[in-house]
Parts: sequence; structure tokens; C-alpha cells
Amino acid sequence: MQFTRFLLRLKQFTRAYNTVKIQNNVGDANLITKQLYNRIKATGPITLADYMKEVLVNPLGGFYMHKDVFGSGGDFITSPELNQMFGEMIAVWCINEWSKTGCPKPFQIVELGPGRGSLMQDVLRVFKHFQSLDSCSLSLVEVSPYLSNIQAGALCTQFNDINNNSSSYYKEGKSVDGVPVRWYRSIEDVPEIFSIVIAHEFFDALPIHKFLKTENGYREILIDIGEKEGCFRYIIARNDTPASRTFIKQSETRNHLEVCPDGLVIVQTLASRLESFGGLALIADYGHLGEGTDTFRAFKKHKLHDPLVQPGTADLTADVDFANLKQVALEGDKVLAFGPVLQRDFLMKMGIEHRFKSLEKNASKTQLEALKFGYEMMLDEKQMGKRFKFLSLLPAVLKKILDKYPVAGFS
Repeated sequence: MQFTRFLLRLKQFTRAYNTVKIQNNVGDANLITKQLYNRIKATGPITLADYMKEVLVNPLGGFYMHKDVFGSGGDFITSPELNQMFGEMIAVWCINEWSKTGCPKPFQIVELGPGRGSLMQDVLRVFKHFQSLDSCSLSLVEVSPYLSNIQAGALCTQFNDINNNSSSYYKEGKSVDGVPVRWYRSIEDVPEIFSIVIAHEFFDALPIHKFLKTENGYREILIDIGEKEGCFRYIIARNDTPASRTFIKQSETRNHLEVCPDGLVIVQTLASRLESFGGLALIADYGHLGEGTDTFRAFKKHKLHDPLVQPGTADLTADVDFANLKQVALEGDKVLAFGPVLQRDFLMKMGIEHRFKSLEKNASKTQLEALKFGYEMMLDEKQMGKRFKFLSLLPAVLKKILDKYPVAGFS
């Protein structure tokens, strides 16, 4: 009963200004099951990372590829969908830290996994308010053609697909304020210029490897076919796998752990780019400080779902290991890393309380209820306030400046 009331409030209060309508071209979810079953039957068990890739981004039936999965009508809710304040605090942080570098131009705002485009709507509006959109471009990293259309409808007055195999981007448009917008499938394709990088609930959806500590050492958990056709099960690898030989640290003591190689590579790429071309990065996600164990799970219609049942119909996710991300980012002394800090602490230090008081002065009764609902959900330690964390990366060359003017939200 309590969960039902929560969803009713969620449906009533989540933001509604993203009004783009796109036909739901749902892929064949059964196709994922068939492909996985036939693959495993023919070649043997696969890693959880391979399973996640197939389930989430298979072009024909992947979870993210053919439908809007966000909001009260989807499978999960994110902070930017609650109200504008979250995105505004992100934008204020970006502008504040950008100013410490001298506001170099031209520059680009990069978002990894832009969802519906709601966060970027708020970010661009704040940049416009501070007259900071001159010489700005927007680069969005998105693998889903369907979601990229939703983002384009929310952000652009005009857009078109690029049918050119030699192009690094596959879609381009122009925002309502004239900012050039381009869509890329990988961060490696994004232009190498000064970049303000935002990654909100991006790393949690990247594929992971799972390991279990046994009497014979760490063994990888694999996905095998079940006793019934079309069913799957977990098994433990009998011997070392390439992943267990590569990713298990000698100092590791946990009985169960998860490693996200793609996330580590992306952080390394960010660190190298920030060092070479300048910029700053803000990572926000739910996760732990290196103590997490078995966090892999699935969500369908806002409820927990068995990750091995009807693959392609539910979101697969795992808590982000912020300690691992930070350690990799700091290798080579290319960047400085701040955090992770709790979402509640970050938002409060950025002034969300003052923004809430400002908005409530002119809010109607209905608007005020929506503001309060989103505000409390983002800050409540039993909901998003403690579970979500923020990590920032800035070039190591800024150390003296940041020692004198500490990074906002993290000091």
C-alpha cells in the first residue's frame, strides 16, 4: 500500500515540461531470450558483462533501444525528472568551476547517457541565464537511437540524422538558443576540446563482471542456460577466467565483488582528456566506497525484478564502485579527484535550500507540493540523499587554484 501511494505521488509530481511524443517502437523482447539461449547452448556459458550488453543495448530488442524507460510511466525515476532544481545545482557547479579556469572558449558540454534530455534542458537554461552559451556546443553520448530522438525533441528546434559512415556523430541539431548539438556513440568520438563533462546515472548501467571467493580462490560467476528452454541460471566458473586473472587485486578480501571494466576505461579516458585539453567532470550515481558486494539487480515498472527472467524487459544495474573509479582516475597524476560525497551534502552545499525557498514564493499549491516532493526525495537519506554520491575530476594543473578556492560542493 505504501509503495502504491508513492507511485501515485510520483506520477502526479514528476516534471511535465518535456512533452515530445514519439511512437513506441518496442523491439522483440523474446528475440533477446532466443539469441542468448542459442548462443550459450552453442558456445557455453557467458560472462555477466556479455549478458548485460546483450540485454541492454542489443539493436533489435535491447532494453534501452526501443522505448522510454524513464519517469513514472517507465521503469525507474531519476533526480532530473523530479524537478528543475537538481539540474540547476549541477549547472551552477559547472559554471563555478569553469570560471576558475578562466572560462576558456570554445568549449563543449558533454553528457554521458542523457536520458530524456531533462538534465541538459536545465543546465542550458542556467548557462543562458549567466550569458555563458557563447562559443558553446553540446555533445551527447548515447547508444540508443530511440532515446536520442527523445533528447532531440526536448532540446532542439531542428535536428536530423547523419547517414554517413565516415562521420563520428550520427545525429545533429540546434538548441532553442542556437547551441550546436551532436550525438555520439562513444566518448572516444567526442571532439577533443575543453569539456564540461556530466555523467548522471550512467556508470551504474555499464556491464560488470561478478566474482565469488571460493576455497580455490576467486571464481567468476557466469550465465548458463537453465533446465527449461529459454531459462537461465548462474553458475560458478570451475577455473580462472580472463576477467578473474585481470581484475582481482591481491589485497581483495570481500567474499563477493563486482568489477566494471568499461567504467574504468571511461574514467581513464576522461582523465587523459582533462589533462590534455582542459575541462572538468562531474559523476553522480548510486554506489559505494569499495565495500559493496552483491548489488546486481533488475528493475521493471519501479519494482525489483529477476535479472534472468524475460531479459530485455527490465533495467539491469549495479552499484558504482566509487573507490575503484577514483583510484583509476588518479593514476598518472593527470587529474585531481574530489569526493565522493553524499548527494544530500552536495546539493545542500550548492544552495538547493535557497533555490527551493525562492521557487516556493511564486508557486501555486500544486506546484509547491511537487517542489516539496522532489526536494525531499532528492535529499532524504532513506531515498536518494545518501544512496547517491558525487565525484568530481579536474586537471592536476589547477591544484594551486583549487587549494585557494576549494571545489564547490566538496569542501
